[in-house]
Amino acid sequence: MQNLQEGIKKIKSVLSSADVITYEFSSSHGKKFALVYVDGLVDKLQLGELVVKPLSAAPQDCSIADVRAMLASPEVKEAGDAEGAIDEISYGSAVLLADGEDGYLSIGLTKPPARAITEPPTQVVVKGPREGFVEDLKINCALVRKRLRSPALRLDTIRTGRRSDTAVTVCYLEDVCNPEIPEKLKRQIAANEIDIVADSSYVGRFISSRPRSLFKRCGTCEKPDIFCAKLCEGRVGLIVDGSPIALTVPYMLAEDFQSAEDYYISSYRASTLRVLRLLAVVVGIFLPATYVAAQLFKLQLIPFRLLLNISSSVSGLPLSPGIEMFLTLFVLEVLNEASVRMPKYVGLAISIVGALVLGETAVTAGIISTPAIIIVAFSAICLYVVPDLVETTATLRWLALIIAGSVGTFGIVLLACFIVSYLVTEQSYGVPLTAPFSPLIAPDLKDGGIKSAMYSLSRRPRVLGSKNKVRLKVRRKDGKD
Repeated sequence: MQNLQEGIKKIKSVLSSADVITYEFSSSHGKKFALVYVDGLVDKLQLGELVVKPLSAAPQDCSIADVRAMLASPEVKEAGDAEGAIDEISYGSAVLLADGEDGYLSIGLTKPPARAITEPPTQVVVKGPREGFVEDLKINCALVRKRLRSPALRLDTIRTGRRSDTAVTVCYLEDVCNPEIPEKLKRQIAANEIDIVADSSYVGRFISSRPRSLFKRCGTCEKPDIFCAKLCEGRVGLIVDGSPIALTVPYMLAEDFQSAEDYYISSYRASTLRVLRLLAVVVGIFLPATYVAAQLFKLQLIPFRLLLNISSSVSGLPLSPGIEMFLTLFVLEVLNEASVRMPKYVGLAISIVGALVLGETAVTAGIISTPAIIIVAFSAICLYVVPDLVETTATLRWLALIIAGSVGTFGIVLLACFIVSYLVTEQSYGVPLTAPFSPLIAPDLKDGGIKSAMYSLSRRPRVLGSKNKVRLKVRRKDGKD
């Protein structure tokens, strides 16, 4: 028989923080109880209604099984010994102790602080759902269940991080995805030895075969509708507690050139936008480098009339074309970083100062030419057409500019060839990054570079190796499939 104070002492010897609350109360018959929980993680109102109020009539000789039967909370389980009770309290549950009774009862009345469901900032749509993931794992899993009511949906939760003990939920459709991928993901996540997993990007590094690569190996998603659509294609999703960004594998580079709105608008418009995004990224990476190379090594690349305007603009400048472009791009990156990190009203002021004061003054003073500012600004706009690739494309732009200033047009061509050759050899869980273009998989092209009509996407992507190949049954006019 365990004394109530002894049980509390065992817990408080480990959880001695001031936010760990101990609430002692007695029933009308003199039976003593104690609740131990973390302040701010438990719904106190429900705790009083579902736990304290029913136990107010508990008899003096009731056992721990009788106490459990009297509780009105639907989430009650035995916590085992003191160590198990400490784990349950750390996860946000309340632990109940009864005087003279061995064992601890864990009561799941968790209510941690959570942000309201809003539209994600990087995946804004005009048509389509506007719900976005938040930082609470249970809410995110509920958003997935809300859209996928299939009994084949599996949400397996594992914990990682030696000190944070962060929950990671592996989501997949058991009758669709390759069964080897979820098991491999679980092993990789459980094997890491990091102290804290603060965001899903940590997990993305753990499961990547080449974590130092410039190109990512996991798809990112902030909207439940996109996440569920990828699960239905045969992918496996990862939802990390505390992060509003979910991960999906296998990943293909073509995913980042697709938008959520592509599936809610005309297929012709969606195909046009996808081609536009690809061209914008190519222009954003290579336009500053091509401009520098054309001035230094091959002026014939520029049309004659445009060349006259550029020559008149750059005449008398004290800087070489390469240094001028490098300086302009450096100023743009500094302004961008400052506007992102500062408060919104200060960031707006910084943007105005950078555009009107620095830019106009630099041109008037003859330090930077007008074409250089136009090219750098247009390049930055092009890169943000595909926001999920900005980290990679911005780095490639710097690399292309350095090569163009030293080698010229030949170096730019070599860089482009190196990028393409590197991408065609990379894989994400057995799926090539450049699929369905390399290797060429003709059926998957319907949702690759172009977007075919919905009724023509009757098969899941072949490259993912899904067990269930059919995702749409089109009925003919005679009523047959």
